[in-house]
Amino acid sequence: MDLAFSKEDEAFRQEVRQFIEEHYTPEMRRLHARSKHGYITKEAHIQWQKSLAKKGWLAPNWPKEYGGPGFTQSQKYIFNVEMGRAGVPHTIPFGPTMVAPVIMKFGTPEQKKRFLPDILETNVLWCQGYSEPGSGSDLASLKTKAEDKGDHFLVNGSKIWTSVAQWADWIFCLVRTSNEGKPQEGISFLLIDMKTPGITVDPIICLDGTPAPNQEVNQVFFEDVKVPKENLIGEVNKGWTYAKYLLEFERGNPYSPGLYSALDEVRDMAKEIIVDGQPLSETPGFKARYADIRSQITAMEFTELRIFSALSIGGNVGPESSLLKCRGTELQQEVSQFMVEVLGDYAQPTIENGLVETNEPEVGPEGAFTAAPYYFSLRKASIYAGSNEVQRNIMAKAVLGL
Repeated sequence: MDLAFSKEDEAFRQEVRQFIEEHYTPEMRRLHARSKHGYITKEAHIQWQKSLAKKGWLAPNWPKEYGGPGFTQSQKYIFNVEMGRAGVPHTIPFGPTMVAPVIMKFGTPEQKKRFLPDILETNVLWCQGYSEPGSGSDLASLKTKAEDKGDHFLVNGSKIWTSVAQWADWIFCLVRTSNEGKPQEGISFLLIDMKTPGITVDPIICLDGTPAPNQEVNQVFFEDVKVPKENLIGEVNKGWTYAKYLLEFERGNPYSPGLYSALDEVRDMAKEIIVDGQPLSETPGFKARYADIRSQITAMEFTELRIFSALSIGGNVGPESSLLKCRGTELQQEVSQFMVEVLGDYAQPTIENGLVETNEPEVGPEGAFTAAPYYFSLRKASIYAGSNEVQRNIMAKAVLGL
């Protein structure tokens, strides 16, 4: 594995850093530092994504024929690393990262022309309608029904844990169109306009405590929602195939840059906390825990580099994406737990909604009030995008042949 980057790659790295410096505004930094779940405001997310779109960098994995930047594998890796290190707002993934590749591969020419340009320019925001109250990791048991009414489908049911549904213009949904055969064989993939009559979005306030309208997740209800036939992706009852294809794009991105950044934030907070006359960051216990977690992140980084090396010579991620998802989310949880332990009483939330202007004073090191809420928010990281237990089953089957 050759870890050396070319002069062109290093020049690109500087270009990415310069872009971040110019477009990651002080207001965005303030909002991101005060977010309890990783999302900022809708307006700030759109501003950030439109700046990326103007540069041509919103969708680094898109093929050039659809408006992608034509990055080399090295550039994709560098781009993700620098964005992670800077801690910029993540691109809301449901449009550019998830549904767009499905439309590219399985959509009609008319669907591609209709949806892809608006996704690339962030003219519309999307959300994902997969999980239901009784169907999470066992997604094939979903019950939201779409009845064929000739020129349209009539959709009834609900989806849950739907991130930023309160902001979304469109939702891509898995719906049941048949009860015959295996459960996976009766599922279809629909694109639904969120302004359609019969759709209701109810907020779900999670353990991070962020109130509406800035909550992360929601439950979406469909009551006699009419969806035109032209919004069906591919064939009826083939949606499970498209759903599995989509999940390849939900996993496999590098975690280590963001983990390094978060761990260094813990260290900086520890410098401000005095224990027995010295900064907590200088105590043997802190140093040992910090070094242990950092070594685990470094191991993760080298795993990511091995995968990057394989991609650079024409390979693909494959089941290794499950490994990255498991290890990355577990380390996210460990770093967040370390932060709460370091802060102690300072981690108790003092401000209800950091995304709203308030006169409430912060207590402890800067940003301490978000530590416990973010710790609680990250409990879900090992569940979403396919629970880590399911990912281990995938690795056992695909890698070990069990």
